[in-house]
Amino acid sequence: MASLKEVKARIASVNSTLKITSAMKMVASAKLHRAQAAIENMLPYERKLHEILEGFLSSEGAVASAYAEKHNAVERVAVVAVSSNSSLCGAFNANVARKLGETLTEYRSLGKERVLVFPIGKKIAEAVRKAGYVPQGDYQSLAERPTYREASQLAERLMRMYAEREIDRVELVYNHFKSTASQVLRREEYLPLQVEPAKTKGVAADYIVEPSREEVIRTLVPQVLSLKIFTMLLDSNAAEHAARTIAMQMATDNATELLQELTVQYNKSRQQMITSELLDMMGAEIGNG
Repeated sequence: MASLKEVKARIASVNSTLKITSAMKMVASAKLHRAQAAIENMLPYERKLHEILEGFLSSEGAVASAYAEKHNAVERVAVVAVSSNSSLCGAFNANVARKLGETLTEYRSLGKERVLVFPIGKKIAEAVRKAGYVPQGDYQSLAERPTYREASQLAERLMRMYAEREIDRVELVYNHFKSTASQVLRREEYLPLQVEPAKTKGVAADYIVEPSREEVIRTLVPQVLSLKIFTMLLDSNAAEHAARTIAMQMATDNATELLQELTVQYNKSRQQMITSELLDMMGAEIGNG
């Protein structure tokens, strides 16, 4: 059995850890509140804008877009994967790395030089290098504090590469924030733009546009694609803080449980020591008598 000094030192260590995990949980919870508000405010706008775009592209007489055109052969692929910059968020980063690994395995036949990986976040960038791929840029700031300006710059780069046929497909891998206790891993096709027939009560949407359908689509498509990247980053950011909140809550609960066990062990050891000392004293008195 451990000595009283060892148990007391262990209790002090667990207490220190408990304070840290409790503080980290409070910080993550506060960040989650802000991130959740941001994604909940953005999602309806992004979905409605995409719905309008589908109405244009799927209605009769729609103008084709270079970003919705499928290339005949998929020879070069870009994959955008989003993680966090730090750990202590459960399986958040490991899940993204695993899904990215599965995606890269599917494109193994193309060769590593034909699969371009855009890692957003320090942890996934490390996983990309470990897998033998060269990260297509440093996007750590987008994982920490997503901004529309930086998100649109990445979107514009991907759109330009697709339009110029430098790449034939773009996929996204990230965690979707479903609730505080649930984050859903997603893999989505970003380019070519997926367009489904837009219908209102069974009738295809009919729009009257000014100045022209061509001009509206030329303006609307890049906005929708840029907004998609920004929304994905906000979504992943909220999922990260949710995962970290849960992880710190579990760590706090485990530390509290361990502290209780150590306290019981300390009290038992102390009681045994006192009992032993009393017996020794009584034995000495009997011997003297």
